[in-house]
Amino acid sequence: MTNPAPILCERLDALSPGVVHGFFTRQGGVSKGIFSSLNAGFGSQDSHDDVKENRNRIAAHLGAPGRPLATPHQTHSTDVAFVTEAWDYEHRPKADAVVTDRPGIIVGVLTADCGPVLMAEPQTGVVAAVHSGWRGALNGVLESAVEAMERLGAKRERITATLGPTIGPENYEVGPEFAERLVASDPANSRFLRESSNEGHSLFDLPAYILSRLEAAGVGGSWTGHCTYGEESRFFSYRRKTHNGEPDYGRQVSAIMIRK
Repeated sequence: MTNPAPILCERLDALSPGVVHGFFTRQGGVSKGIFSSLNAGFGSQDSHDDVKENRNRIAAHLGAPGRPLATPHQTHSTDVAFVTEAWDYEHRPKADAVVTDRPGIIVGVLTADCGPVLMAEPQTGVVAAVHSGWRGALNGVLESAVEAMERLGAKRERITATLGPTIGPENYEVGPEFAERLVASDPANSRFLRESSNEGHSLFDLPAYILSRLEAAGVGGSWTGHCTYGEESRFFSYRRKTHNGEPDYGRQVSAIMIRK
């Protein structure tokens, strides 16, 4: 039996022992077939029991065996949920960022190409997990999460933020409507687009765009450098699933917790 082996950010890891985190891959679980193996998404067509076991393994790896993962019902919004106690999956709130200052609560987000951002402000013990696809980033989900952390006492200049595995610029082709919308919101956004081999299309650098939004918000950020589309054995990818004609796809989780 293999165990989860999440990707760690050195900057977040340096905050230990107060903060524990992990950008979990698809490795180390019990799911089978296209969901192999650490699928954390109950919203998939995977076995409910297998997903439950996978999430239990994730919690145990983070040092909180038996505790639920506080992951929200993600809708590509800018909504933030303040977590005071972990919820059952059936009662999860609609949000794309989860923030807590309560030790022992695992907050996380599910992704399969979008950007998972984990944040921590160790001095006040405030942490957040953010689901940031292009729509959420464009509309301000990262800024909303930072403001929510500040409402719990955090200082943005002390926040450490890391973007985990997401689709890389070499694999994220977008159409002209997307490019027009992006540049219309800010002409400087043209720097995140470059020509594709397909006429009228562009390649979009989502990681660089997310990091630029964090920087503009006064929060230093970094990317782990992993592309979900390009590493099939390691990550789930919605876009790869679509290109392969598969009926469904798994979701990896990125999670963070303040130790008790």
